Amino acid sequence: MSGEGPISSRELKFRALAADLRRNITDGTWPVGSKLPTDESLAAESGMSISTVRRAYDELVGAGLVERRQGAGTFVTTRVPPSPQRQIVVGVVVPTTTLYFPRVVRGIEATLGAARARTVLACSDYDLHTENAAIEELITGGVSGLLLVPSLHELADPIARGEELRRLPVPVVLVERRLAAAGPADTMEYVCTNHEAGAYEAVRHLHDLGHSRIGLLLRTDGPTAGAIVSGYEWARTAFGLPAVPRQEDRLAAWTSERADEALRAVRAAKATAVLCFGELEALTFLGATARAGLSVPGDLALVAYDNELGETAPVPLTSVSPPKFQIGQLAARVLLQRLRFGEAFPVHQIRLRPRLVVRASCGGRGGSADTDTPPVL
Repeated sequence: MSGEGPISSRELKFRALAADLRRNITDGTWPVGSKLPTDESLAAESGMSISTVRRAYDELVGAGLVERRQGAGTFVTTRVPPSPQRQIVVGVVVPTTTLYFPRVVRGIEATLGAARARTVLACSDYDLHTENAAIEELITGGVSGLLLVPSLHELADPIARGEELRRLPVPVVLVERRLAAAGPADTMEYVCTNHEAGAYEAVRHLHDLGHSRIGLLLRTDGPTAGAIVSGYEWARTAFGLPAVPRQEDRLAAWTSERADEALRAVRAAKATAVLCFGELEALTFLGATARAGLSVPGDLALVAYDNELGETAPVPLTSVSPPKFQIGQLAARVLLQRLRFGEAFPVHQIRLRPRLVVRASCGGRGGSADTDTPPVL
């Protein structure tokens, strides 16, 4: 109660002993009918005073769990039924419920459902204030932990944002985000795609097909844009490929006119292949090639980043495919283990390598169609 002062050390000892005795009755250490230690022997065993032991026994007598028999001792009269385990409720905050993240959410729900945990989903719409409000509401509502796709890439100080999330009163696992700017000082738990590796594999594949001048079309406002550029440059350096001017813009700028302009720049640079991040931009660029009377992949090979719409494109797009379902699965599993073992569970920082789904747009041999029935981890 608000009017009470701080609990005394003697009160804490009494409560701790009473709780310990109750647990021993609950788990069957002392079955119904068994005789409990005398006040004196329990005091000597526990290191507590006889008055504290008597208070603890009186507590159990008052609860109807034990009875004192004159001249015989204290006996267990009933076993306390174990309290029902509180259901784990996990809050999930994603920036959008379209395209990329539905598969991630399905992976989360599959793992949490198997563990009889409940999912509460919220959408931030890429807005920091909405995100904060959703987090506050979920915590107030009593969630056990959070799986977050937080706003980081457009913040002036993403490391400070990471510190805010780390100080939340429930465990947090980041999904498809990490504090790359913090380097080895990053202590946040995360499960995400290794987008550098995805871009690297796309360029490597095009190089293996014989292309030596490979361009990059890039949406700069995506949170993974920096990793895409890094992976592209790693591959370009590794294979000794010449620099080709990048075509960069924000998502809203990729109109048909901008795609036509990007195509002219790519052709002027004598590029024979292009990696395009992301898939919507690749579809716009594909339209530009059709308007220019160019053949894909005959005149220009194309690899898109992401794998949501590529199979249905006029020329099916070879695509880098992030393991979205498995990302959700693993993130949920890490959080469940964190909730179970607490600080004894080592901090997990997991990056999964995406795979390349080869279709018609790059001219290579196509592989099996991508599916949304990944193996259960």
